[in-house]
Amino acid sequence: MTETGAPPAHSRLPAGTTCWVLTNGMAGFESQVLGVAEALGLAPEMKRVSSAPPFKWMAPWGPAQPNETVAPPWPDLLIASGRQSIPYARMIGRKSGGRTFTVILQDPRVDPAKFDFVWAPAHDRLTGPNVLSTAVSPHRLTRERLAREATHFEPQVAHLPHPRVAVLIGGTNAVYRLTEEVAARLGKDLAAIADKGAGLMVTPSRRTGEKQTQILMETLKDKPALVWDGTGANPYFGFLGQADAVIVTCDSVNMVGEAAFTGKPVHVVELEGGSPKFRRFLDAIYATGAARPFRGELESWVYEPLNATEEIADAIAARFAAKRAQSKKG
Repeated sequence: MTETGAPPAHSRLPAGTTCWVLTNGMAGFESQVLGVAEALGLAPEMKRVSSAPPFKWMAPWGPAQPNETVAPPWPDLLIASGRQSIPYARMIGRKSGGRTFTVILQDPRVDPAKFDFVWAPAHDRLTGPNVLSTAVSPHRLTRERLAREATHFEPQVAHLPHPRVAVLIGGTNAVYRLTEEVAARLGKDLAAIADKGAGLMVTPSRRTGEKQTQILMETLKDKPALVWDGTGANPYFGFLGQADAVIVTCDSVNMVGEAAFTGKPVHVVELEGGSPKFRRFLDAIYATGAARPFRGELESWVYEPLNATEEIADAIAARFAAKRAQSKKG
């Protein structure tokens, strides 16, 4: 079963296909594996692994730590993501005699040829005959979910004028910094947009920082703005569904990619710091036409929504069918 409780969409794979999704439990990995499984029309069984040293240290190159939940019967399809999942994916492929079709999302850090299919973001520069790269990452968003969440949160934002702007705030991570000074500048830019008639729907995250969040809330307190205080249901997808435009900080590949799924203009706030990999990602998504750097003003443009999830699901289904056809010939 998926963790949404929703029935799967029409399956791209044969009826009765069994599927496991396997991660270390991190939300980002789980969103990706579940999104792809659901796009395939499957109701996967969730497997979470948490290896102890020395197995943890040796991943992804070493052996899998014995885990009683990762045991036969092996699934027809395995979708795994994250460094700790790689030893298990190799083990399942081997112990199933190659019958399990193994899919890895993200760079496995080992030879991609060890698996049936690998997806990696284009900025990782991973290549191989069984590797698919896209500018953005897979996720669990669908048109139906956006519409449903937008309807659910309509009463909370009904007082806000149009254009309504979803403001997705990440925060400090390994390569970017959201300082109090940056928060103050962003707050002033947002206030100026609100003064020109826009309604703001702001969602800080756990990484935003308490002081930074307070700065934003204080700056926008007398503006047509709703800043989520962290209580109640998370309005993230509801705000995306309600938005006429999106402003998003650059520190999360997933947030930028989900914003680009909406088809609404995506304005990217580039924070202090960065890395060559993030630079490649930002340059790639700007090149698609979905996003532009945020320069303190709302802009309007049109682009084809980005949907890596469907592209990945189509590629898996085609390779899965080809492998099954080849095995029958053998």
